[in-house]
Amino acid sequence: MNDIIKKIEDAQLKAEAPEFRVGDTVKVYGKIKEGNRERIQVFEGVVLKRQGGGSKETFTVRKSSNGVGVEKTWPVHSPNVEKVEVIRRGKVRRAKLNYLRDRVGKAAKVKELVK
Repeated sequence: MNDIIKKIEDAQLKAEAPEFRVGDTVKVYGKIKEGNRERIQVFEGVVLKRQGGGSKETFTVRKSSNGVGVEKTWPVHSPNVEKVEVIRRGKVRRAKLNYLRDRVGKAAKVKELVK
């Protein structure tokens, strides 16, 4: 039974999953359906966490919009996520950046990773 579920989940994976890590600033191009029309909306922010694995893997992005923090969570392998574009790499030492929720302004920034 477990092999059958594994085969179904593997078929749902994207061929090339986006390359990004926690702390990166990304643009997520998400498909939005309004009535019978479909458009792409961009959500730009810092990746707070990646969790799960395989076809169930999700990531959470946080941005500040008009002084209010907004978070969205997407499945990595969802057909509704057109692409994920990395704008800048972040230098972090944690797997989950929940502490950014309490911070505002410059304190909520993540240092850039310089290679």
